[in-house]
Amino acid sequence: MAEKSKNDPLYGPPLDLSFKCLNSVEEAMSEEPRAGLRPLLRSPEGKDIKLLSWIDLSFNDLSTIDPVLTSFKDLKVLYLHGNGIPKMSEVDKLAVLPHLQNLTLHGNPIEGEKGYRNYMITVLPHLKNLDFSGVTKQERGMAKLWKRTFSRHGKRSADE
Repeated sequence: MAEKSKNDPLYGPPLDLSFKCLNSVEEAMSEEPRAGLRPLLRSPEGKDIKLLSWIDLSFNDLSTIDPVLTSFKDLKVLYLHGNGIPKMSEVDKLAVLPHLQNLTLHGNPIEGEKGYRNYMITVLPHLKNLDFSGVTKQERGMAKLWKRTFSRHGKRSADE
């Protein structure tokens, strides 16, 4: 197994905004993140984060996935577990993130929806891990079958 490089952005420092009782991502952007073992890479002015590949927004009060998250095109890891996201269609917004490999959504109301895992794998085909569990080849096949079944019988509402 290859050793994880300190310079690999997948394992770079997270923007840790967990447990802050945030209601929106906009509110999160004004918060000071927790200091990690390694500092975030910032612009020379020290204001903007230069490279952001990991955001932890777990255990807040988020009920939507704010489109501002889609502006972080290098995002590989997104933790949203323990929030209040009620509609699976909210995840559709993340489909524009080509490098998103790890996503957590467990502990949100959507987790209990029928077809939850299939829907997530279908909408985000680049995922390697969902809810801290690896996405298998078998699950990818099932998700494709699930997608064909629902598209043949009329478009399934992700809000059901």
